Amino acid sequence: MPAFASPKPDKATTLSAAIVRIAEFWSLSNAKLGTILGISAPTVSRLKRGTTELDPASKSFEAGQFLLRLFRSLDALLGSDDAAAKRWLETPNLDLGGKPIEKLDTMRGLIELCDYVDFYRARV
Repeated sequence: MPAFASPKPDKATTLSAAIVRIAEFWSLSNAKLGTILGISAPTVSRLKRGTTELDPASKSFEAGQFLLRLFRSLDALLGSDDAAAKRWLETPNLDLGGKPIEKLDTMRGLIELCDYVDFYRARV
């Protein structure tokens, strides 16, 4: 490897950065993102500053992977329209029995949303 090449970022760095971007796109507060990931709001703050990362062996990392999956699925389904994705998350959904954003608070709800959106992507 040439001396000028930068090292490849690891999984923790990559996923942590992606989660921070998703939180920005969807205007998730530190408290909300903390609830989704199962970490404290101060830890989310450190995550956003880049002074901590999600541990690949943790449930928080797993939740982050599902959040990324949901983001990518919505992005593909809605044609990269971040505003439409945010509206979808905040609009009551009869199939889901409430607002999708409220389902993000539990791992079960996060997985349910991923499956729901993936089902609709498969139909397109």
